[in-house]
Amino acid sequence: MQKLKPALTALALAVISPLASTQALATDGYFSHGYGIRSQGAGGVGIALPQDSLVAASNPAGLSLVGDRLDIGASWFRPQREAEIENSPAPSANGKYSGNEREHFIIPEIGYSKRVSDVTTAGISVYGNGGMNTAYDRAIPLLGDRRAGVDLIQIFVKPTLSWQLTPTQYVGVGLNIAYQRFEAKGLSNFTATGLGQVSQSPNNVSDRGHDSSYGIGLHLGWLGQFIDQRLTLGASYQSKISTTDFDKYRGLFAEDGSFDIPENYGLGIAFKLTPSWTIASDIQRIRYSDVNSVGNSLNRLLSGQALGSDQGPGFGWRDVTVYKLGTVFAVNDQLTLRAGYNHTTQPIPRSETLFNILAPAVVQDHITLGATWKLANNNELSFSYAHAFENTVKGNNSIPTLFGGGDVNLKMHQDTFGVAYSWIL
Repeated sequence: MQKLKPALTALALAVISPLASTQALATDGYFSHGYGIRSQGAGGVGIALPQDSLVAASNPAGLSLVGDRLDIGASWFRPQREAEIENSPAPSANGKYSGNEREHFIIPEIGYSKRVSDVTTAGISVYGNGGMNTAYDRAIPLLGDRRAGVDLIQIFVKPTLSWQLTPTQYVGVGLNIAYQRFEAKGLSNFTATGLGQVSQSPNNVSDRGHDSSYGIGLHLGWLGQFIDQRLTLGASYQSKISTTDFDKYRGLFAEDGSFDIPENYGLGIAFKLTPSWTIASDIQRIRYSDVNSVGNSLNRLLSGQALGSDQGPGFGWRDVTVYKLGTVFAVNDQLTLRAGYNHTTQPIPRSETLFNILAPAVVQDHITLGATWKLANNNELSFSYAHAFENTVKGNNSIPTLFGGGDVNLKMHQDTFGVAYSWIL
């Protein structure tokens, strides 16, 4: 794998360079609130409500119900991130820090589906699974003497097959081919003496440029229709993806640079109240804590666990449960309207806000709107808007005594506007 890494990097960037250069997500933790412009306009639902070929990202079985189509879209994403340090014994550390040196991002997506037999549909999709970007306006003294920030993307290229088992029962499988890219800046204090035990390779903690990582996993799905096809139920399971290490950041992430993609699973339900009006809901569980570099507490430094060690410190994230509610209403043959709500439990404990200056993914509640207009040539133009309400996590003894004590408060809100064009084939 190490010998193949330069070639894989070049191939990945050639295929997905638009996503790799622009993506920055932070909604349901660092997963997107929905996949596909239509899903994003309906609260992110998709496990039991297939709407386009990007449904493969939510439930591969749904590919059987969207027909032959090509969907190409992009979203404008604007996150607003802020950290505040208070009660630090170092006066120069106290104050507010803006993480918005870069605040506008374009996030593309592509999906394709084709029925290849009476019972089989094949497809492929390329989309951002999740990510994080922060770029602070000045150095944060608790972290280092340079401007701090991170740049993390996670992208899937997913070939998918779905099968119609009976007139109302479907299963699907997708191969999650994952690409990650990461960079960290401004953590020079973690190489200094007097801050506890740190990595045995301190020069690798930060400011090492971008590095890439790869992995493969499975995505399984089921979908069933009942009550004269008015009721649809769905289930989805994505395995944990053990990825190759970030070699440049062996001194930062636990297990010598490991940053796996967490297991997640969910259930969905959709019901047609009338032939024109559907309501749907998903519940999803994301197991962030099962990835050591994400779930381990920073306080492990106090017990002698070095950054980069097998059980080394991480961001201290908890598992989250995501609740999604969406509605779709066909006004007429040309116009379809959507709306939704998305809520996630808080991944960041109040005691873990110091390291999460780099990853302040504290938003919990989203409202969404969307619409699709069918054109004269039978193709379709779709729009979505999502607002993640401002949320603050106030630190509670979140700066360890090792760093002088005090607290860090994290704040974020977001806006996303998306557009997609669909060719009906």
